[in-house]
Amino acid sequence: MTLPPYRWPDPDRDYTNGAFIPGAADYPPRWTKEAAAFRQTIGKRADLDLEYGPSPRQRLDLFLPEGQPKGVVMFVHGGYWHLFSKAHWSHLAAGPLARGYAVAMPSYTLAPVARLAEITAEIARAAWFVGTRVSGPIVVTGHSAGGHLAARMGCADIPVPVARVVPISPLTELGPLIATGMNATLKIDEQEAVSESPARLALRDGVSAHVWVGGEERPAFLWHARVLAEEWGCGWTVDPGRHHFDVIDCLADAESPLCKTLLEGL
Repeated sequence: MTLPPYRWPDPDRDYTNGAFIPGAADYPPRWTKEAAAFRQTIGKRADLDLEYGPSPRQRLDLFLPEGQPKGVVMFVHGGYWHLFSKAHWSHLAAGPLARGYAVAMPSYTLAPVARLAEITAEIARAAWFVGTRVSGPIVVTGHSAGGHLAARMGCADIPVPVARVVPISPLTELGPLIATGMNATLKIDEQEAVSESPARLALRDGVSAHVWVGGEERPAFLWHARVLAEEWGCGWTVDPGRHHFDVIDCLADAESPLCKTLLEGL
């Protein structure tokens, strides 16, 4: 057997997920199809394209459970801060909805139009807006870059009315991303790596946290998850057999360990 050449360090390889996931190209169209079907099925229990700010992408979809909501879960999408929108993930609301929680899914201004600090501020604004629409505790979760933004909502420097954050496969230390090719789009510098890395910031008093990551993820993502859990002193779960693209699927299942962890202690 001929082994590939040793290429360490290779920051782009560290953060390339699709190359290590069989059938990776099939996931985005599947997400889009399932999300659209979910929005059709839920019908009048969906308030779509609510404006939480003046910019074109400062819009969110709010899905309501049967009966009075116990609170609200806000899911922040990933895509390395420069891809995707709220429209790809609607079906993931099914689990929290079945447990009696409303679900909000915001879009946000993408890089390079917005810097990461500006995107963080938009998600904080969305959280405040959601709190005016649904009473009860606010839980923020998100995946990958959205996991970073979910974690930021739990940081001591962000005064938002959030009870719990559950980052899924989050990017928590931004320093290594400066060396990647995609930083030509993200434009992360050393100052922003300090101010926007959740692992360098304290968890806000009164906010609970749990970090979730797939067991079959790239080593870099396992590292990011563990670093945040250690710095915050919170629990973390390595979900066996899950990779970066399917680790979020269990949000659609009300009885899944992920969905139960999301709402734990509320």
